[in-house]
Amino acid sequence: MQIYMVGGAVRDRLLGLPVQDHDWVVVGATPEQMVARGYLPVGKDFPVFLHPDTREEYALARTERKSGRGYKGFTVFTSPDVTIEDDLARRDLTINAIAARAEWTGAEGQKDPEFIDPFHGRRDLQAKVLRHVTAAFREDPVRILRLARFAARFHDFTIAPETMALLREMVQEGEADHLVPERVWQELARGLMEDHPVRLFDVLRDCGALRVVLPELDRLWGVPQRPEYHPEVDTGVHVMMVLQQAARLRAPLPVRWACLMHDLGKGTTPVDVLPRHIGHEARSARLLRAVAERLRVPTECTELAEVVAREHGNIHRSADLNAAALVRLLERCDAFRKPARFADALLACECDARGRLGMEDDAYPQRPRLLAALAAAQGVQTASVAQAAMAHGAQGAAIGQAVAKARAQAVQGWMDEAAAAR
Repeated sequence: MQIYMVGGAVRDRLLGLPVQDHDWVVVGATPEQMVARGYLPVGKDFPVFLHPDTREEYALARTERKSGRGYKGFTVFTSPDVTIEDDLARRDLTINAIAARAEWTGAEGQKDPEFIDPFHGRRDLQAKVLRHVTAAFREDPVRILRLARFAARFHDFTIAPETMALLREMVQEGEADHLVPERVWQELARGLMEDHPVRLFDVLRDCGALRVVLPELDRLWGVPQRPEYHPEVDTGVHVMMVLQQAARLRAPLPVRWACLMHDLGKGTTPVDVLPRHIGHEARSARLLRAVAERLRVPTECTELAEVVAREHGNIHRSADLNAAALVRLLERCDAFRKPARFADALLACECDARGRLGMEDDAYPQRPRLLAALAAAQGVQTASVAQAAMAHGAQGAAIGQAVAKARAQAVQGWMDEAAAAR
């Protein structure tokens, strides 16, 4: 029995990057032998075992044969006769198809083992090239998304021309039509959290897959906006600039998703009214809900994206609002019940304001101003206000109006103090 470190652990160690998870492949063993050595079987589709001490996963070397559409359309074969080279041949990219002996740590000064590298992954690492291993790459449509995600992670790597040609062929042949929603979201979410998430969408657009998995986003390119507000003009370019701002500010996933979704409605603006986009906010909210349902996007991402889509224009213009209007804005954003989500909405709006040509480093005073207004309004003892209103005969909506009025007075007091301090 031989054990090899494979995949991302080897790749990242060769690149000098931190290793988060280890991938292990066992050659020359049967499931019975693994259990006899204390390994715990956990694999459903193929033999995977947990190490008795480290609890890391060890998979028996295997091969795969295409047996249907989609990423589950494979027949898996395992046997003690399957070699490490056979196992590496089923992998996606050459940089992920390198194996090293289990004892290799990658530590400085340690003698390198004889790598098993039949597809020249180390050469591609040095050349910074993303290249598919074999033509079997085309058998799994998820690999389109995985490659795009790797392009976002390794943003200074190029994609081999033959690999990009293969991606386009896969899309043209309909493989991308069989992507499972959960896997689409999984890969998009991971790619969004890279330092250069825009690269993911560049690759998907280049090969034609974006119009399959996210047609609502794909149609934004070529849609003009008013240049006095958007010097970059193109809506698709703007959304990518907004997303990159979110990465620059280390925003969490819900914020990045909201940035990606906030202007979807501009893709449905009638041509005769361009470059204006009246009512795009409501259209954006409606479209992103449909995307969320299709891809089964987590609720926290969808709810934040809806708030940002609906209210980003009002938040941008909030400096012109009086105290009562500010309170109404806070209420529409559900800021009193969910202040943390409101803070995320403001961060997304800042990304939107700065995701414009020449405005990347502009200040966004709306964010601290609205947080301060919320803090002032939160200082109101709503229970006391409600009791006082009821003591004067108020019922139902009148009680809510009394609370809103008290909050507006508190916000006005904060605005007066801020004006006096200037």
